[in-house]
Amino acid sequence: MRAPRSAVFPALVNADAIAEWRVPADMSSLVHEFDAREGGRYRISLTYDAPDATGKSTAHTDTYHGHFAEIVPDERVVEVFEFETDDPAVQGTITQTTTLADVDGGTEVVIVHDGMPEGVSAADNELGTRMALEKLAALVESDRG
Repeated sequence: MRAPRSAVFPALVNADAIAEWRVPADMSSLVHEFDAREGGRYRISLTYDAPDATGKSTAHTDTYHGHFAEIVPDERVVEVFEFETDDPAVQGTITQTTTLADVDGGTEVVIVHDGMPEGVSAADNELGTRMALEKLAALVESDRG
């Protein structure tokens, strides 16, 4: 991203920014709860725009809740979360680690998911993460104006 870590990091720990960027292009986001501190909890719903898309929590929505396990300003955010679902194939705790590193002209952002349930398609997760990162880049790069 063509922005310094000091510009990218706040978008990782701000509820309004999260609602804007951490959602795939074909979904909308609602942040129910968001306490961005180590141990702080959050709850977010992502709703598919297409009426025929199937959610993990309800007919068209993926809702997940979790907590911030580690926050290192301008370096790393570690979150532990799980989908709210009765489907055993998508149940389980997921650890998401977002790491920021300096690169020439900006910041490299790497998001790693550990413990992804077998019912969550790796390809879909990768695509959704890439879409979200594109939105994050647009957000932080536009703020540089």
